[in-house]
Amino acid sequence: MTDPDPIPTAKGTSGGATEGTAQEAAAGTAGAAYRAGFACLVGRPNAGKSTLTNALVGHKVAITSAKPQTTRHAVRGISTTAESQLVLVDTPGLHRPRTLLGERLNDLVRETLLGVDVVGFCLPADQRVGPGDQFIAAELAELQRARRTPVVAIVTKTDLVPRDRLVAQLVAVDALGDWTAVVPCSATGGSQVDDVRAVLAGLLPLSPPLYPEQTHTDEPDEVMVAELVREAALDGVRDELPHSLAVVVEEIVPREGRREGAAPMLDVRVSIYVERDSQKAIVIGKGGARLRAVGATARTGIEALLGVKVFLDLHVKVAKDWQRDPKALTRLGF
Repeated sequence: MTDPDPIPTAKGTSGGATEGTAQEAAAGTAGAAYRAGFACLVGRPNAGKSTLTNALVGHKVAITSAKPQTTRHAVRGISTTAESQLVLVDTPGLHRPRTLLGERLNDLVRETLLGVDVVGFCLPADQRVGPGDQFIAAELAELQRARRTPVVAIVTKTDLVPRDRLVAQLVAVDALGDWTAVVPCSATGGSQVDDVRAVLAGLLPLSPPLYPEQTHTDEPDEVMVAELVREAALDGVRDELPHSLAVVVEEIVPREGRREGAAPMLDVRVSIYVERDSQKAIVIGKGGARLRAVGATARTGIEALLGVKVFLDLHVKVAKDWQRDPKALTRLGF
């Protein structure tokens, strides 16, 4: 279902939720002067951070999946308006790590938090506040004490719950910490996404734009290509496989020997790494059918990204227990 009416923004107070609007949360800071800076979206895995990043930017800059821990690195998306430029850093989900990869992803999130102007803490409306949220709230409380970084709690996925349950979730989230504001939104439905942007942008420092107006991300093409392949490979796989799947772009080169006047084409060679032979068989599928489907899906996104026709050459390789191997993690870019 979708929200029939906008839900008032709740401002964090020690005595419970109070009503206001997102614009009021940014009041006194938007003004006529331009604002620009960095905002980090954090939350437990599958809290809707990547979907919200894409909605705020208005372009696909972060891959999304129903599988948790899809995001593996800090993705920068850039949302530019006449009043502000919001540079969004979508991070991996903070969690209690079980592998060396998990530890490194958590370290990446904590390092990112130290360099931003405002933090957006994403909590899904359709899941009760739990130990994972409390773990992150404690980390953010330390950040607030040490650096006085403002933190906005963002209740995501509001389209998945009825209004009374959403109001109860807003109250629960407000009680979880000392937030600058609590803002509900649905990134998939577009509900109150502009309110989220208004609150975050209003907390940025006065500054001219940091990037050209038409820039949507500063991620290298190789990173975006790898992410598009990984997103396609994640679709429909078993629950244990997403954590074991890594993608490396080996090269992107112009196709040689094209006839004069022919449209340009790029050869894109990509390696997909898994941890066991049984996982390799899953990714390839019977007779290579699944790998061909992954290639067809990924190629569409890659051609849109690069603006030219692409020949996508995928190879699936085994790197045994790479999530726990320091050398393998470094080789794979973690």
